[in-house]
Amino acid sequence: MAINALLGRPQSPLREEAVVPRTFDYNGRPAKRSTSGGWRAAWFIVGAAAAERIAYFGIEVNLVNYLTGRLGQSTAMAAKNVNTWFGVTALLPLVLTFVADCYVGRYRTIVAASLLYVLGLGLLTISAVYTSQSHSNCQNTEKIESCSPSRSQVLFCFFSLYLVAVAGGGYKTCNQAFGADQFDEEDPEEGKEKSSYFNWSSFCICIGLSVSTLTLSYIQDNLNWVLGFGIPCIAMVVALLLFLIGTNTYRYSIERDEKSPIMRICKVFVEAARIWRTTSLPENAIEEGALGALSHQGSQECQFLNKVLLEPNSPEEDVKVGSATEFEKAKEILRLFSIWSICLVYGVVLVQSSTFFTKQGMTMDRSVWSGFDITAASLQVCISLSIVLFVPIYDRIFIPMARKFTNKPSGITMLQRIGTGIFISSISMVIAALVETKRLKTTQDHGLIDMPYATVPMRVWWLVPQYILFGLSEVFAVVGLQEFFYDQVPNELRSAGVSLYLSIFGVGSFLSSFLISAIEKATEGGDGQEGWFNDNLNRAHLNYFYWLLSGFSVVGFAAYMHFTISYTYNKGGLL
Repeated sequence: MAINALLGRPQSPLREEAVVPRTFDYNGRPAKRSTSGGWRAAWFIVGAAAAERIAYFGIEVNLVNYLTGRLGQSTAMAAKNVNTWFGVTALLPLVLTFVADCYVGRYRTIVAASLLYVLGLGLLTISAVYTSQSHSNCQNTEKIESCSPSRSQVLFCFFSLYLVAVAGGGYKTCNQAFGADQFDEEDPEEGKEKSSYFNWSSFCICIGLSVSTLTLSYIQDNLNWVLGFGIPCIAMVVALLLFLIGTNTYRYSIERDEKSPIMRICKVFVEAARIWRTTSLPENAIEEGALGALSHQGSQECQFLNKVLLEPNSPEEDVKVGSATEFEKAKEILRLFSIWSICLVYGVVLVQSSTFFTKQGMTMDRSVWSGFDITAASLQVCISLSIVLFVPIYDRIFIPMARKFTNKPSGITMLQRIGTGIFISSISMVIAALVETKRLKTTQDHGLIDMPYATVPMRVWWLVPQYILFGLSEVFAVVGLQEFFYDQVPNELRSAGVSLYLSIFGVGSFLSSFLISAIEKATEGGDGQEGWFNDNLNRAHLNYFYWLLSGFSVVGFAAYMHFTISYTYNKGGLL
């Protein structure tokens, strides 16, 4: 293997010619290690994902400025719309993974999503042409425009955006799962490489994100939005071509059952609900062997599902003792929801970097040298650069050192990694609150409270620490969540596992929108009371919002530690 030769890893000839169980190659023959999968295939998938992230973040990182500028929306409304759009993008995989895993397949879903991506980005570019034409007569010397396009233009823009959301939802969940599928976890060497895959995938994707953030946000703010949206469309075409080039190297999973694994597991829950009050589980059922088909650990958890196995008159033949494996899988899924729900606070925190952080930067001194100002959205590159910098350190230095103390192949457990990221995110919100408090004091000291378009004499670099900590938290929490939800679900449902991970940020975005709406309604009174999200950020109180989120983060971290300390991995690990 080329990657192993590069890294100096010896390969056994017998291992090279081995057939990978339950997989086939592009020609429908059993997949061999020497000709399929591994890093030779994963690099095509990672490269396509990096190009896709250029396309996606070329829209997402500066969308709040497009909505407040070209579409004339208020700061709070734009933040809610960005959060809602991002939330839809992250929640759609829960639906689309059902189609991918049960009917279409991950490979075909990625290709179809890529084509829809190109269509959506093309339409968004056309919508930018229309808004640019209507905007040509609106000028503002402070570079913060306020124009009102027609209703049809706004609807066309959002229609295009949500086409991108649908495409992104289908693409990301299948791309990550399909990439991890290229490594055989039953093989010791490929099992280690799969763990590294999530790290290096994030590394390469963040390089793409850095390129997108630095270049496209500048083009959008200083040249024009048509070009700023057109380049992501071209990047998505490149992503599609790159993915197709690697087709002959991929491993494809063999379908094990004609029936949908999701539907089989759903039947377990439906049947359990039906007989919830009709069957009592004997206390000595486990000891007497009534649940002999279940593992002892599995029978002790989620015991209400065990009633289905003991129900003598169940109309569903699929959910009898002979299908006890489905009960184990159902319990594996159910146990994940406690981790999922606790991590929602982290999802709420993480979406702030592309909304209010960006609006803060718009008010600050962004000059680098005379005549050149960086864009506020480009500061998000600090997140990507911190990930790019720290992933190699984590993978090549931290993990080997941790292995010496823990004797675990991954250095630390997945849940320990996630918890570390959540803790770091809480620190980042405290710093964000302190920096915003200083920014507001600076506006008061210089008499700029009622001058929303004036540049606050405070360098934008004050925002860098909170961005860097966001990136550091993603190295631990986001990558850890990817691996955890991929690893802890049944093999047939791994796209669903990735979807569950993504839905944390989708639901977090909706919760953030709800929180903004509730706070906006509660703090904007008719007696002249100024709300936390005033369009004039010099009169707003974003620092209060950040303190609130930091408090939520601390409580969420405490709850996380409580619920995960006794979590048992489905492969026997214990945190």
